[in-house]
Amino acid sequence: MQAAAALGRSMVEAGLAACANLLPGMRSIYRWDGRIETADETVVILKTRADLLEAVQQAVRATHPYECPCIAALPVCGGDPAYLAWIGQSCRLPAP
Repeated sequence: MQAAAALGRSMVEAGLAACANLLPGMRSIYRWDGRIETADETVVILKTRADLLEAVQQAVRATHPYECPCIAALPVCGGDPAYLAWIGQSCRLPAP
């Protein structure tokens, strides 16, 4: 949880994300190096702009303790206009 909180805070402080949601208590079962592994993890959801995805990925890879962290982008197909505008404006890097 501490690593997830540090990651989320660093993304918001750097202006790469408007918000980081931490969801503790996830139990993962996965195959790694030919073995089935189980781990307790914390999901971090970063709310950012599509044009910042590459920078976010680089920052996560640079700080995440996993060799292969789960980084997945989900498209937003709609939402409250004021909320979406807040996300866009809260990221410090200027929009293209």
